[in-house]
Amino acid sequence: MTTEVWISTRGKIPEITRTAIQEALEADNTKDTPCFGSEDLEEIHRAGTEAGLLGIYNFPRAVYATDRSNEKGVVGAGYYRLDENRGGCCQLGRGEEGNSSNRAELGVACLALEDAKRKQDRKPVILPSDST
Repeated sequence: MTTEVWISTRGKIPEITRTAIQEALEADNTKDTPCFGSEDLEEIHRAGTEAGLLGIYNFPRAVYATDRSNEKGVVGAGYYRLDENRGGCCQLGRGEEGNSSNRAELGVACLALEDAKRKQDRKPVILPSDST
């Protein structure tokens, strides 16, 4: 697939940034690792998000995030641990169950909580989810 990136004629992007963008576009990875920069604008932006307004980015313990996916009719889910830049995933759904995320999201929440129990000696964690 061909990808085009357009910028303003007044914009100036350093060569190292162009190379990083090109490498990211050409990478075979289907998932991105979240990147949290420390520049003022990035911190201001994060502070205004739902997670920022809840104080999640400054939480002194582990923060997990979960979500599900549907690939080729099979529902799975994954978690990401913010403070250690790592995560895990599971494939809990089957094609005949449809696109329901409930089972997969609950399963991955369980995996994240089991991980937290092993790593934190039962200290508080935050586990945001969009599952209802």
